[in-house]
Amino acid sequence: MRMLKYIIAVAALLFVGYHSVYFGKLSEVRKGESGNNTDMEAYTRDFWDNKLPSSIEKAIDINELVALVKVEPEKAFAEHAHALGIGNLQYFMVKGEGQITAISDNNVELLIKGEDGSLKLRIETELVYGNSVRDASGLLNMNAFKNTSEFNEVSAGLNKIIRKEVLPPFKQKAKKGDVVRFTGAVELNSRFLKLDDLEVTPVQLQIVK
Repeated sequence: MRMLKYIIAVAALLFVGYHSVYFGKLSEVRKGESGNNTDMEAYTRDFWDNKLPSSIEKAIDINELVALVKVEPEKAFAEHAHALGIGNLQYFMVKGEGQITAISDNNVELLIKGEDGSLKLRIETELVYGNSVRDASGLLNMNAFKNTSEFNEVSAGLNKIIRKEVLPPFKQKAKKGDVVRFTGAVELNSRFLKLDDLEVTPVQLQIVK
C-alpha cells in the first residue's frame, strides 16, 4: 500500500512538472526578452522592392565616374559617394555595359569601352558579403535602427537576395564574349584610389547579346 502511494505521488509530481515547463524556439524567446519585434527579413525585402530602385535609377555610369575621379576626385566623391561616417572608404551606385573576357569561380571579368579607352572590372558572383549595396544606396541611416545588429541584418538580407535571385540565372547563361548590362555597388578609397582593380557587387545583371 505504501509503495502504491509512493508511485502515485511520483506520477503526480512528474505530471505537474511537465506541464509547468514551456518549450519554445530560443530565437523566439530571445525576441520576447529583448522586445525586438522587427521582422528584418520583411523589412529588407520591402527595401529591395520599393526603396532601392530609386537609388538604382540614379546610378552613375562607370566610365563617367572613373573619368571624373581622375580629374576631380573631390567632386566625384562629394556628388556621387555615400558613407556612414568620416573615413576613406566610400560607396557608389554605378551602371555600365561590358563584354565578358573571363569567368572564374568567384567573379566575371568585363571589358568596358569608353571614349577615353577601355576599363576592366570584376562582377562579384560568389562571395557577396559586406555593406556595399546597403551603403551605396544612400537611403539608410544607422540611427533609425535599434542597434547595429539590426542595421547589419539589412546588409546580410540584401546580400542573400543577390546570391539567391540575381546571380543564379546570370551564372547559368553567362559565357565569354557576352555583353552584360549591370548596376551595382563599388567601393573606393578616397585616399588610395585604385581604378584598375574595380569590383562591383551587382543588384541588376542582364545579358544583352
